[in-house]
Amino acid sequence: MKIRKPRQAARAARARLRKGAEVRLAALCMGIAFAPSGWAQSQDQQPSATPSATPSTGAAPDSTLPAIHVQGSAPTGYGPLVETDRVNDPQQRVSASKTGTKLEDLPANVQVIPRQLVNEQGGTTLHDAIQNASGVNYGGQDSKGYYDHFLIRGLNAQVYEDGFSDGDELSGITHSLNGVERVEVIEGPGSALFGSGPPGGTLNLVHYTPSPDLHYGTSIQAGSYGTVTNTDYITGPTGIAGLNYRVDATFSRTDGFRDLAGRDYEVRPDLQWQLGNHTLEFSLDLRDIHQTPDSYGILYFHGSPLSSVSRDAKFSTPFAFARETYVRPELTDKWRINDFLTINNRFSYLHRSLDALTNGDSTSTMVSNGEVVGRQLRQQDDSDNSFDYQFEPVWKFATGSVGHTLLTGFEYQHQVIDTDRATADLPNIPDAFNPVPPETSADQLAFLCDAKHSCDNDHLVANYYSVYATDQIDVTDRLKLRAGVRQDWWDTSLTPNISVPGRFGTNGQPLLAGVTDSRNDAPVSWNIGALYKLLPWMSPYFGISKSHFANFNSENTQNGIGAPESALQYEVGVKFSLLNDRVILNTALFDVKRDNVAALQTINGVESVVFDSQKTKGAEVSVDAALTSRWHVTANFTAQDPQITDNPQGITSVGNRPQGAPAYIGNLWSTYDFSIAGVPGFHVGAGVNYVAKTYSDITNVNSIPSYVIANAAFGYETPHWGIDVNVDNLFDRRYFVAANAAGAFVGESLSAFVNLHANF
Repeated sequence: MKIRKPRQAARAARARLRKGAEVRLAALCMGIAFAPSGWAQSQDQQPSATPSATPSTGAAPDSTLPAIHVQGSAPTGYGPLVETDRVNDPQQRVSASKTGTKLEDLPANVQVIPRQLVNEQGGTTLHDAIQNASGVNYGGQDSKGYYDHFLIRGLNAQVYEDGFSDGDELSGITHSLNGVERVEVIEGPGSALFGSGPPGGTLNLVHYTPSPDLHYGTSIQAGSYGTVTNTDYITGPTGIAGLNYRVDATFSRTDGFRDLAGRDYEVRPDLQWQLGNHTLEFSLDLRDIHQTPDSYGILYFHGSPLSSVSRDAKFSTPFAFARETYVRPELTDKWRINDFLTINNRFSYLHRSLDALTNGDSTSTMVSNGEVVGRQLRQQDDSDNSFDYQFEPVWKFATGSVGHTLLTGFEYQHQVIDTDRATADLPNIPDAFNPVPPETSADQLAFLCDAKHSCDNDHLVANYYSVYATDQIDVTDRLKLRAGVRQDWWDTSLTPNISVPGRFGTNGQPLLAGVTDSRNDAPVSWNIGALYKLLPWMSPYFGISKSHFANFNSENTQNGIGAPESALQYEVGVKFSLLNDRVILNTALFDVKRDNVAALQTINGVESVVFDSQKTKGAEVSVDAALTSRWHVTANFTAQDPQITDNPQGITSVGNRPQGAPAYIGNLWSTYDFSIAGVPGFHVGAGVNYVAKTYSDITNVNSIPSYVIANAAFGYETPHWGIDVNVDNLFDRRYFVAANAAGAFVGESLSAFVNLHANF
């Protein structure tokens, strides 16, 4: 799913916009299927690189500038307008901040990954996008191979969509980019703004909104592993005054690298109605996702993945499958009462179901005497139903010469998770160096539920109540302050439907069928920060964040509902905007500590939950440079030292690294536009991705090696259509993208994809 914007018109627009020192660098949005519907304008009348604040943004509606037309250009599909393609554009407004604050005014390392950049890299998923933000990598606890798990600064991160949580944090979904305009990355604890959340940070997917002008487009991409992806969109007026619509659809199929086949069917209709001072929006996100789990990957042998087997070797069950359905209606009302007050009412309902047969990921699965032993298969049937209501008045006022954007809010979330799981023993694979899994049908297997066979049949309920406030303060044109506080009341409970030997609740008593185990917690989260524009091109900042995370999910119930996790982060950094924003450089130092972290560990052959403490110290830098009107470079690098600082149940792990957290991460991407025989519209791109060694669990016995892979792109654009070729893993490097407990996920081999797209 790769839809690209005509690049020559975009570069020409950039050159014109650079003529004024106060005009920010931007790129003309010539999106085939992905462009916003508005053009935001700040209070000082400087153009912003983002669309007008959507209902997910706390800012008051901005006035709309006239559409910008470029001679010879095609319509963008969402109205002719200017859109940034830069990760760190200082004028970009971040909807996840809920105060409509620009990047240059936030005292934190917040990065925005635009869809245009992901498209030119050939990306189709959130997994593809994250390489453009510093400190983010794929993997971590419970990465089963069929949903997204990410770490930020070596700690767990959570995915949100338009400001709403994706539900069960340890049993998620794979995210396509269907209708997604940009990905916002907020690094570090965010509980003061979002409520219960892991300390690594937040990935917020922001969708496009409907346009008042009729546009439509399509894209088809085909390539290696029998992969075909089709994306389509249409947007325009309904004929009712102020009511516009948009529909995004994605249909894809793949035979899969290592024969891990998959199907993805998604459609997302969206209606937006401007009714007086109200902006009403209703969207319905529907997904049907089929994937082939491979939690084993390549098994470890003497501490690292087997090197003597082909990267196509399979140790997992041949008939493993995972099917997920996802239904999410969202209804929002942005009511602009006056210049002083805007009230956001936002409601989301999420239903997600999972039906899966997948291999258990445990260190008990290993190579012993040439055989693969300790293999198991989990039968799983889960459902997650969540309601989320947010009432957020946003106040804009001044105290003397000091300006305030004060977000106040109340949020209520109700989550119900039902799980039904059992485990079957699998026969050994006789030859680990030429693996052929013997099982051919689930009918041959006996699924059990006891102390040696991970299982549950649980009903989990959570009610989260919150009141909160965040003030973005403009003390002067140079000094910006931000402070937030949130009081939460959490009521979480677990009611087993069956009694399983070896399970104990929060009070140390056995978990018995029909007996509810519950917790009531009332944590307070907060953050403070300050940024000072020392020079027009340099802004140092600092921030401190305290957060809490409810240990409430479908994976860590062996010991009932655990006490909440807490985290504290210190961050200092400097933001640079050089040469009229042509070169943007962000640097940060961070120190994050987290306590009462739930971690899975196999003890005496039984999967158990242990609670430890962790910390990460590190530094990161990101660069976004328009070296010329044709040459654009983005790069980031992170150095970090994640460690286990306390583990009462395993003191030997103190000083070790957490699962999946590398010491170094680096990414580089560069594109160049050119003409051939006087014909413009050609472009070429290249980049590298680097991730250091990572460990499979807190014992640090097994690990995967570091890797560097190279990618390349070439394409041609006309005003109405284009064609692109992307080549990944250019030198066909054998590498591993994540370290699971039993084995390592294998990175894709040399692959190529061709994308043909058009818009009108």
